[in-house]
Amino acid sequence: MADSEIERNPDPRLLDFREKPKWEYTNGLICSAMLKVYDETGNEKYFNYAKSYADSMVREDGTIKTYNKQDFNIDRVNPGKFLIELYKDTENSRYLKAIQLLRSQMVDQPRTAEGGFWHKKIYPHQMWLDGLYMGSPFLAQYAKVFDEPALFDDVALQIKLVDKYTYNEEMKLYHHGWDESRKQKWADPKTGVSPHFWGRAMGWFAMALVDVLDFYPEDHPERENILKILQKVAVGIKMYQDEETGVWYQILDKGDKEGNYLEASCSSMFTYFLIKSLKNGYIGEEYEPIANKAYHGLVNEFVEKGENGLLNLTQICGVAGLGGDPYRDASFEYYVNEPIRPNDPKGVGPFIMAALLYEQEISDDSSMIALKE
Repeated sequence: MADSEIERNPDPRLLDFREKPKWEYTNGLICSAMLKVYDETGNEKYFNYAKSYADSMVREDGTIKTYNKQDFNIDRVNPGKFLIELYKDTENSRYLKAIQLLRSQMVDQPRTAEGGFWHKKIYPHQMWLDGLYMGSPFLAQYAKVFDEPALFDDVALQIKLVDKYTYNEEMKLYHHGWDESRKQKWADPKTGVSPHFWGRAMGWFAMALVDVLDFYPEDHPERENILKILQKVAVGIKMYQDEETGVWYQILDKGDKEGNYLEASCSSMFTYFLIKSLKNGYIGEEYEPIANKAYHGLVNEFVEKGENGLLNLTQICGVAGLGGDPYRDASFEYYVNEPIRPNDPKGVGPFIMAALLYEQEISDDSSMIALKE
């Protein structure tokens, strides 16, 4: 899949169906996946693909083309993760300056009354599940690599606030977004949450949880709280896995409603989350068959070989959000009628990372016996 992605998109600046280069989380997502493939294979073409994006977008003084800190868009911080990896390998000072620029955005990022990061300046008083993946793993990695331990407390706060305000105890799922001000038309006037459980929003949150734990010190007082929230997420993922295919629906709890469909990005994200959580002992062995079924479901339902010999990942929701202009009302009809695209990076990146973890585990005698059968 990584080889196919490079052949489809030889210029990583134009990932995500772009005509002009952009500093964006989707490019960062693919670059992070490519660096993981490089770590596994030692093949430098994957490293060079990610590096070429960084070198074409980051100027010598550390400023980043198309990036504006004053937008306070948390999405733009996410590519800082692969920059940290490149900096560790190369010690190139311009990467460090860019990393510090992205870190400085989060120092000044607007917050809710309790300290939760706004998703973007243009979405005031709102926390979206997506934003946890966009900001928290970068900040946790920064905290460890650059020795800023207070950041671990801030990351934990973001996770706790999203859990506090978006978790639905009855359904065991997380609502896509929360508006502290209750002013948005999509927000419940009492709770502030959006009405539906969008698969990819929970996928972003799930990946954020399992990734931030890579960096937390074992003795950090918030580590156990994050693990408990991770385990709550796992319960919901398990409950709503499609029994026949092993994957998940665009709207998680409405698999039987007309118009809903099995969706590849959330399914890839959940598979990554499950395998990584099992590998690290965050969830119990009862999840092994769930993860196994999920991975095989991904391959069977969504992976196709095209006439050109490249692998395609199908059935990916192109984009979904809340509010904005034109206004996105967070209705069921809105989510299921957004464009569906093959090879969208929001699916391809997590798929590559999930496949890597799966293939590591089936060749590792130490764990995940169910995945070897």
